[in-house]
Amino acid sequence: WADLIGIDGVGSVMASSLVNAFAQEKERASIDRLIAELRVQEAARPATEGSPVAGKTVVFTGTLEQMTRAEAKARAERLGAKVSGSVSARTDIVVAGPGAGSKAKKAAELGIQTLDEEGWLALIEGA
Repeated sequence: WADLIGIDGVGSVMASSLVNAFAQEKERASIDRLIAELRVQEAARPATEGSPVAGKTVVFTGTLEQMTRAEAKARAERLGAKVSGSVSARTDIVVAGPGAGSKAKKAAELGIQTLDEEGWLALIEGA
């Protein structure tokens, strides 16, 4: 019970329910049958080898016109980049769309590579 409580998101009610369920032979037998049917496969790893943004920190700012911010973030992360919400000295690339403000200005002050959306898409094309 104490081990279960230590798991993030598991409270005393859930821990008690799990302990009670596993104490019943019928429940354990059901779980054993489910386990017997499982086939564990190794998770596919993102194909970041050869990615021009693998290991880099990218910030998106302004309005993106060809994809949503969520799509851009997901694509960057699939390619091995870390997406941040703020510009710092550790930022490698800033993608600035129309309406970019203080983040683009700070990137310029820090000498960080800044691309428009077209430049970003060209950079990751084929990756």
